[in-house]
Parts: sequence; C-alpha cells; structure tokens
Amino acid sequence: MPALAFTRAASRATDGERPIAWWLIACCALVFALVLVGGITRLTESGLSITQWQPLSGVLPPLNESQWADAFQRYQAIPQYRAIHADMTLASFKGIYLWEYVHRLLGRLVGASFALPFVYFLWRRQISRRLAPKLAALFALGALQGAIGWYMVASGLEDRIEVSQYRLALHLATAVAIYGAMLWVALDLLPASQGRAPAALRHGASAVLGLGFLTMIAGAFVAGLRAGYVYNSFPLMNGDWVPPGYWRLAPWYANWFENVAAVQFDHRLLALVTVAATLALWAGGLRAALAAGQRLALHGLLAMAAVQASLGVATLLLVVPLPLAVLHQAGAMGLVTAALVARHGLGAPARL
Repeated sequence: MPALAFTRAASRATDGERPIAWWLIACCALVFALVLVGGITRLTESGLSITQWQPLSGVLPPLNESQWADAFQRYQAIPQYRAIHADMTLASFKGIYLWEYVHRLLGRLVGASFALPFVYFLWRRQISRRLAPKLAALFALGALQGAIGWYMVASGLEDRIEVSQYRLALHLATAVAIYGAMLWVALDLLPASQGRAPAALRHGASAVLGLGFLTMIAGAFVAGLRAGYVYNSFPLMNGDWVPPGYWRLAPWYANWFENVAAVQFDHRLLALVTVAATLALWAGGLRAALAAGQRLALHGLLAMAAVQASLGVATLLLVVPLPLAVLHQAGAMGLVTAALVARHGLGAPARL
C-alpha cells in the first residue's frame, strides 16, 4: 500500500501539528465522498456526459438552454450516445450530466480544501521540515489525479462506448493511494501510546491492507467490464467453481483484465482471501498482549470485512442495484480505512 511509504515520526506530535492532522482527516472524508460519487457516476453511465476538460471555466454548469443544448450536442457526437442513448432527451441528459458535474466539482473542492490550508499552515510556520515534503507530495499526487481523471474520460470519447477499464482502475488506485497516504500522515500527527505489537501481527495487518487495496482495484475491472451483471450466483458461478471460459483469451494474462468471467472470478477470490486473512489476523490478535485500542481496531477490521463481504454477495445476487452497489463501494473504502488504522496502531511506537 502506498501509504506505508510515509514513515512515522518517533516523537510526540506538537500541539501545532494536531490541527494539521484534523485538516487532513477532513480532506480524507472529502476523498471518501469523491470515490463514492465516482462510483455512482460509473454505475449511472454518467462519466462521459461532460466531453471537455476545463479545470477553471468548468466550475460552472450550463446556465441557460443554449448552453445546455451545446453540451448535449457535444455528447451526441461521441460513440456512447449513438450506441446506447440515441433516444435520450435533453431532460435525461441533464440527469447524467449532474452526476459527472458533482464528481468534478468535488474533485475541485478536494484540491482547494487541501491547497488553501496548506498555504495557511506554511505561512504560520506550523508545518515542520520533516512534514512539508510529505504534504507537497500529496498535493502533487492530487494534481496528477485530476489529469488521470481526464485521461480516463478521453478513452471513451472516440473509439469506445465507455472508458477503458485499465484507466478506470488507475484512476481509482490513485484516489485510494492519496486517501491512504493522507490518512497515514494524519494518524502520525495524533497522540498514540499503544506500544508496538509483535512483528507477525504487523506483517499480517500489512498483508490485509494490501489485499483490501488489491481487491478494490480488481473491483474496478469488474465495474469497467460490467462483469457484475453476469454469473449472478454464489458461491458457484452458474454451477461451476471456476467459470469454463476463464482462459479463453490470448495471451493468457489478458484474461485477468479483459475476460468478464475471469475478472469476476478473480475479484471473488481476492475478496475471500482478504476475509480469511482478516480472520487469521484477528485470531492472532486474541492471543497477543495488545493495548485496548489495538484490540478494538482488530475487532473493527473483522466487522468491516464481514459487512463488506455481505454487501458484495448481495450486490451480485441482486444484479447490481444502484443503492447496494454504492454501499459496496463505500464498504471497500471502509475496509481499506479499517485495515490502515489497524496497521498504523499495531506499529505505533510508544510516545513518552
């Protein structure tokens, strides 16, 4: 997980750094919301409704009927409209435009919510020399994420009727990496006195965190290929443990990213391995001498894994209803959050 690259400071956070921690946590909440709205945008096929990238002028939506007609005309020129929305009315277009507009607006809000306090804290000299490079790196990653978002959208404007699943996965992975790194830095700045857990538990928590992240990115390929709308049975996939067409593509590794059956199977398998690893970590924690906060974090992680697995199965069996699918995406973010908090707490050094 990229967040682990941000090393923890051994000294107690200063009073001046605690407001920075809460600012970063607030930014994390915005990124969490941004990921959820991005999921809704994908599920409602709204992501290609805005066909231009205008970082500044795009802050305002169309304000009159002429501007709405122009935006709709640009959408009518792309393959997605001709293939699946040829009968769409302007009123329906406004509905999908709204979700993509809110998604982009939230992205701008995240950028402003990070950049402006960052400048303020620098001006007040509350950011230490060890912390400044980490925050600058987070800002750079955020700017890069905006470009990746447009890179993703552009893939669906000319030769495809939807965005590339590869670029969708990259966009999600970068968002989760930013979220995780920002949360890790924030936790570094908050008081902690739980001590250091045994190495086996720390390594186990790292494995669960990595598995949760990998399962979430595998889910992006499921979403990108609309693989959740097939094999809507569990635990078997239409009567088979492994779908018959798993290896139908050549070269063989293309199946992991382009074969609907293989992509769904891999996501299921990763989810099950994540739950099993979480259960093993929790059981190991029961036998270890842990602080109350560390033990509570493991309980929370196990509960979150159970909730997320249940949401995943329900979403599959009910053929991806929008509310459940959004909850499943929220559960994925919640699981990564719980795993990161547990990993941070298990590795926290004593602060005297």
